[in-house]
Amino acid sequence: MADILVYGSYGYTGRLVVDEATDRGLDVVVAGRDRDAVENQAIRQGCEERVFALDEPRLLDLALEEVEAVLNCAGPFAETAEPVVEGCLRTGTHYLDITGEIEVFERLAAEDEQADEAGITVLPGVGFDVVPTDCLAAHLAERLPDADRLALGFEASGEISPGTAKTVVRGLGEGGAVRRAGRIESVPVGGETRRVDFGRGERTAMAVPWGDVSTAYHTTGIGNVTVYTAVPSWAPPVVRVSQFLGSVASAGSVRSLLDSLVDASVEGPDERERREGETYVWGEARRSEAPRSERQGRERGEVEAADGERAVSRLVAPETYRLTKLTAVEIAERVAAGEAPTGFRTPAGAFGPDLILDIEGVERTDEPVTDADGAAADSD
Repeated sequence: MADILVYGSYGYTGRLVVDEATDRGLDVVVAGRDRDAVENQAIRQGCEERVFALDEPRLLDLALEEVEAVLNCAGPFAETAEPVVEGCLRTGTHYLDITGEIEVFERLAAEDEQADEAGITVLPGVGFDVVPTDCLAAHLAERLPDADRLALGFEASGEISPGTAKTVVRGLGEGGAVRRAGRIESVPVGGETRRVDFGRGERTAMAVPWGDVSTAYHTTGIGNVTVYTAVPSWAPPVVRVSQFLGSVASAGSVRSLLDSLVDASVEGPDERERREGETYVWGEARRSEAPRSERQGRERGEVEAADGERAVSRLVAPETYRLTKLTAVEIAERVAAGEAPTGFRTPAGAFGPDLILDIEGVERTDEPVTDADGAAADSD
């Protein structure tokens, strides 16, 4: 059996993943619905190829039966993840993808029992969404046990890929999301901001509906999670004002037009940008001063509690698409080798918080744990 089948292998990120996997010596099958693109890629890479659409379950199953794991690189994953996972459950094939979509993580988390019974790993989010932030969340949970609030954030530079741009288009009008008291809540995009030092001085940061709103809870059990991204100071009010355009932009005909514009104008970062770019990831865990019973009540919204101890950690990592290819192939190699537990898993849930440190070019730093007054605490 081959190690992995990469579906959507000829897209921007799919090509990077295939290049990295073949460079590592993995036995890769390239796949997708565009016959010319798949066959040309297979010739260039010296790989086997399979051509099928995801509404062809017989062909999907035949392809999956020949590999240990599938790495789905074809977004939007809200449309592609479910049919591939269903095929994996039928064929006993491990499932991976590079999604950052909250609804996909939550949907696949519901497949935990079925995946475990089938003896397979279902592990979405093996790229920039959400490996570095998920690993940082797990690390902070270890540094500050009983933390009841978690904030994560990132500062990334450079262009985005066509696939990412289409996912953004798809999400227009859907608003933001945070997790409160264990439940995911919809909030206005741009409605929550703060100043964050990602590692190069303080920046304005805006809450965004990042995948960790789902995955950090599954990884750590912390019930209050917000994710931020660095933005120019003028961005939050502009985003708030532009929200009324979202419902129009998300309409089917308009979305198709926007997708066409993406195809015509978005290329993604070039090789130099991927090689030279860096990504900065920040995380903060907080623990209330109140006793555990009161903290649990606070998570349910029943009581207020004063701030207690605080832990902050950071990562410096490669540019986001370079990081995605490195983390995706690292995890795929481990999963294909049978090293991951079965059932639904997050990256850090499967391999621990130090998974990210096994990626070339990643460094992690910790600030001392402090109490509510900013003095050094004894917990770290």
